[in-house]
Amino acid sequence: MIRRSFNEDWQMRPKVNPFAELSGQAVPYTAVTLPHDAMIGLQRDKESGGEAGANAYFPGGAFEYRKNFFVPADHRGRHILVEFEGVYRDATVYVNGAYAGQRPYGYSRFHVDIAPFLRFGQDNEIRVEARAHRDARWYTGAGIYRDTWMLVGGPVRIAADGVRITTPDIDADLATVDVASTVENKSCETRTLSLATEIRDADGTTVAHADSPVTVLPGESAVVRARHYVESPLLWGPDTPHLYTAHVSLTDEEGGLDSETATFGIRSLRLDPRRGLRLNGEPVKLRGTCVHHDNGVLGAATFASAEERRVRILKEAGFNAIRMSHYPMSVAMLDACDRLGMLVMDETFDVWTSAKSPFDYSLDFPEWWERDVEAMVAKDFNHPSVVMYSIGNEIPETGSPAGAVWGRRLAEKVRSLDPTRYVTNAVNGMLAVMDDLASLRKQAAEGAGINTLMATDPGDMMNAVSTSELVTRRTAESFGVLDVAGINYAEDRYGLDRELFPDRIIVGTETFPTRIDRNWQLVTEHPHVVGDFTWTGWDYLGEVGVGRAQYITEENPRPAFVAPYPHLVAGCGDIDITGHRRPASYYREIVFGLRDRPYIAVQRPEHHGKTFAGTPWAWSDALPSWTWPGFDGAPVVVEVYSDADEVELLLNGRSLGRRPVGKGHRFRTAFDATYEPGELTAVAYREGRESGRCAVRTAEGPLCLQTEIDRPTLSATAGELAYVTFTLTDAHGTPHSAADRPLCVEVSGDGVLQAFGSADPSTEERFDTAERRTFEGRALAVLRPTGPGKIRLVATAPECEPVEVLVTVE
Repeated sequence: MIRRSFNEDWQMRPKVNPFAELSGQAVPYTAVTLPHDAMIGLQRDKESGGEAGANAYFPGGAFEYRKNFFVPADHRGRHILVEFEGVYRDATVYVNGAYAGQRPYGYSRFHVDIAPFLRFGQDNEIRVEARAHRDARWYTGAGIYRDTWMLVGGPVRIAADGVRITTPDIDADLATVDVASTVENKSCETRTLSLATEIRDADGTTVAHADSPVTVLPGESAVVRARHYVESPLLWGPDTPHLYTAHVSLTDEEGGLDSETATFGIRSLRLDPRRGLRLNGEPVKLRGTCVHHDNGVLGAATFASAEERRVRILKEAGFNAIRMSHYPMSVAMLDACDRLGMLVMDETFDVWTSAKSPFDYSLDFPEWWERDVEAMVAKDFNHPSVVMYSIGNEIPETGSPAGAVWGRRLAEKVRSLDPTRYVTNAVNGMLAVMDDLASLRKQAAEGAGINTLMATDPGDMMNAVSTSELVTRRTAESFGVLDVAGINYAEDRYGLDRELFPDRIIVGTETFPTRIDRNWQLVTEHPHVVGDFTWTGWDYLGEVGVGRAQYITEENPRPAFVAPYPHLVAGCGDIDITGHRRPASYYREIVFGLRDRPYIAVQRPEHHGKTFAGTPWAWSDALPSWTWPGFDGAPVVVEVYSDADEVELLLNGRSLGRRPVGKGHRFRTAFDATYEPGELTAVAYREGRESGRCAVRTAEGPLCLQTEIDRPTLSATAGELAYVTFTLTDAHGTPHSAADRPLCVEVSGDGVLQAFGSADPSTEERFDTAERRTFEGRALAVLRPTGPGKIRLVATAPECEPVEVLVTVE
């Protein structure tokens, strides 16, 4: 089917009661371009209670979008669909005032057949309603937040999602590529057609070709299977993400009827408890991260450039796998994972039949789950990056027979749709037996009672509960229906299950970032454990403050999970919402064995002597900075991360001593120092010889505003963005993290300011204004082109020279 972008020329407004419009339009529409997040521009509600912190204190609401579009008269009799990649939530679609379709789940791609409601040769109106209200545990956004497309096909056509590709047999000399194409015949006569398939490599060279005749009866469909053989195949993998394309064309004696193109990779998957997960015959451990769908300053709006930027930065930080949490991944991110070589665990749902929020998807799950599973698999099928499907996250029912029945249904449904990938479920053992926690309190865990653990470290408490005999027994059937047992926050089960269930294969579907050193050791030591997915690699809006730094006081004797307004972000990402790597990211890179140089992070001197009390998702409150004005002569703690034997710390050339580091010391050490401006250097030693060094310096002299643009040239196509990073520095380029000030931007020419913000975790500032205060010396502007030409951005800040950025749009 012919596919065209349907993103332009929409209007949006809050949903209006029709009775309120009897006296005239009560609320005007605003012109928008999709993708669009209707929630990110709303005023946050500081009067909301703690539950609203899940959604970052953004209010819910109902929203309606409309678009006028012309349909040519010659389209009469054609099959016309509108594809929505994501509408949050409870989408209802009307065409020329008539109901045309709906989709309750906010993360499913869906199609609406609009042909029966169209006026051909005239203008038409499509209207979409969406709503969000206390229906999730994170920031959801609202509205038509992913791409839309119009699909047009004749009576005889290749079905939407009708080309599916598998690579069942692969060796160094030859790969078998099976292309299954579904042809639909909605005409009133039998048609005999020809379907041709070409396989092309990345250079566009045809490497295999097949022609197949196909006869399709009226009102029926037929699947045409073409088996191709590609010589000397270039295999897809994280380090070699080679892609091919299949071009499928449908013709009859009069000429072409339809065509489709699908991108795919040639790769094989194998799985067993003794060799773990093998990709193209080679064992691979998943250095994984969980991510939410929001794009920070953009809110939930899913632009292709934003998704690719996230994947690229995550891969540069050492990750090779992403778990989309806790819903299906966008098409744009899947495409980026294919191109860049990132493995994917795609997930279906956060709830089944038991609600976690008052108005969540559990209300619709029994009726809609099959269609939503089908939508996810259809979206993912040709993407080589996808290696595993997760059928749920922390589902309370998994500890019951009824929940195991549901798990079996979902797992078998996935397998019936795609037998080439593996099925997991992210099980939280403590949640699975939540109704029995009272009895567990009476039991003693090894080394400490459950009551003691529940009052201290929640990570230890989760492990103690999850390794209990009760959890082992209650989750056995739910784990038994899976190919891979997904385990959340219970790494103590890894060794236990090797004894209890020798054939059980495990993946840490969600783990504490503060425990990556121990977890990664378990992953590398146990062949039946195929990887670790930290919570989380990229910070996100909502679940505010779960990873923030906290300190013990009389008023706050223990860490709280949710932070009060105006907290905005979770604060537990290795990478902040602007794409800047935090110290935890470099620590993880060292643990993974991907960085041989040490790394310095300095704890904020204003908190010296206080007792840190963050949750297990919270990293220490440290910065890679040696610029602390006002603290001359003050005591300060310097953290150094390294996999070497020892590190020496030098302050302005003076040694502050050597300390052991490396694996036996959790890859970290700390030095007590007294702050004085200058240079702080960490020198690593292996077997007595220097193996690497890292230095931080004090920013001095006049401030400068430095800019860096990720893409100076853009195309004027949908999904394109340019990211401009601002950093306050001294004249030598040393970042100044303690000189924050308001920053103003002015954008002109052939583009607009799509968003502007910082990583400030607690602020009332908005992302849709042209002035923001920097945070730790940094801010981020996102530009969206409106057509070919030039985009000009001018930025000004007090005591800094103005800077100008030019972006070419081709």
